[in-house]
Amino acid sequence: MFDTLSDRLAATFKNLRGKGRLSEADIDATAREIRIALLEADVALPVVRAFIKQVKERATGSEVSQALNPAQQVIKIVNEELITILGGETRRLRFAKSGPTVIMLAGLQGAGKTTLAGKLGHWLKGQGHAPLLVACDLQRPNAVNQLGVVAERAGVAIFAPEPGNGVGDPVQVAKDSVEHARAKQYDVVIVDTAGRLGIDAELMRQAADIRDAVQPQEILFVLDAMIGQDAVNTAEAFRDGVGFDGVVLSKLDGDARGGAALSVAHVTGKQIIFASNGEKLDDFDAFHPDRMASRILGMGDMLSLIEKAEQTFSQAEAEKMAAKLAKGPKEFTLDDFLSQMEQVRKMGSISKLLGMLPGMGQIKDQINNLDERDVDRTAAIIKSMTPAERQDPTIINGSRRARIAKGSGVDVSAVKNLVERFFDARKMMSRMAQGGGMPGMPGLPGMGGGAARKKKQIKQGKGKRQSGNPMKRKADAEAAAARREQAQAEGVPGMPGLPTGDDGKFELPDEFKKFMG
Repeated sequence: MFDTLSDRLAATFKNLRGKGRLSEADIDATAREIRIALLEADVALPVVRAFIKQVKERATGSEVSQALNPAQQVIKIVNEELITILGGETRRLRFAKSGPTVIMLAGLQGAGKTTLAGKLGHWLKGQGHAPLLVACDLQRPNAVNQLGVVAERAGVAIFAPEPGNGVGDPVQVAKDSVEHARAKQYDVVIVDTAGRLGIDAELMRQAADIRDAVQPQEILFVLDAMIGQDAVNTAEAFRDGVGFDGVVLSKLDGDARGGAALSVAHVTGKQIIFASNGEKLDDFDAFHPDRMASRILGMGDMLSLIEKAEQTFSQAEAEKMAAKLAKGPKEFTLDDFLSQMEQVRKMGSISKLLGMLPGMGQIKDQINNLDERDVDRTAAIIKSMTPAERQDPTIINGSRRARIAKGSGVDVSAVKNLVERFFDARKMMSRMAQGGGMPGMPGLPGMGGGAARKKKQIKQGKGKRQSGNPMKRKADAEAAAARREQAQAEGVPGMPGLPTGDDGKFELPDEFKKFMG
């Protein structure tokens, strides 16, 4: 959704890199480009004005003029101001001190309230709660049936005493649901209310009546992130007519320009609490302003990636795999490769995972063109091998490749390519586990082997030696500092030292390129 905005901001910041000092004209030109980028992204005009004013005031202050790297300071300011307009700190749900917590969903028809009710229920269940979905949308045809299907997929309970399709009193259903939850010991009640095609008095009155009947701890306004500038008008109308405590953005994976996300928190004064970025139940999570700002600026979202990995991978398995890799590359087999690949697949879409890495905005076209089915094809090839072939792929000859290809429904060349890629990946992973790292990058912390490798280098006398001449040592230190500053100025914002090509764009190391097809 934020691709266009990210591209414009990246181009703007590229013009600043390498400048030792920023003039007032440089700051004005940068502010003008940022203003155009935000307006093209459908951000509300009052938000754009407030944002540009803050950026210019801070950019002309001492924190930039006295900085060693003014361009990086401007990027830092833009990042912090983006976090501010997105709501500042992460907003958490409020839960009732006693009895069930009532969460009421409100919004226009088509915003995705019913689907989002199931996603929220699924998310709360994963947090250790016992949610109950309540069908209070009794006007829209088949709304009750749809909520039942969503609840079944999410594995949560539903309260739907009325058939809907214009039959039943939604206010009474909402009242009864709280008593039902208390009796059946559900600790969270999610009330799915009716929507309309537009703001009208009947919608507001019914929503207000349900609010007064159940006294919810949270009223969440579900906002379609694809409706652009009108999102702000709709949110303000609901805030004034019914009132709400927080915003849930739906359809954040769409191809709209993202202005709703950047406008609604600033204009309404109500923070975004959750964001839905796909059709699957798992495509839903808490909204973190700092992480979203980082992704908009092309700096990735490593914290979310780490959280997904922690939810999927067990610490014991990770330590076991690290120990196996440290022993030598031959210890890592195709069975281990398949296991790791399946674990990564559980984390979600490969394209979305790669999009969380810093600098990946430079190659987003390749990422978007990745075929997720390649993972399934690779798994089919490995599962068509015998246990002996998985343990020692070097025994796979021409006749074995033909048999494996026939069993997995692929060409013989696909089997050959997989085995070759596996050997390359095994070498790379073994080197990383032993502290060798990637070209131009140090050994990964926490992977083991780094200290032993350094000790071995010192023992063998292969470490870099300093000159005995104090003046030469000083000159070497200054030259090294200059190289680091140059790398920081030319690299990816916020990620100094990442490899770049002649045109200044981020480039993957050669070891990774072969896996991108």
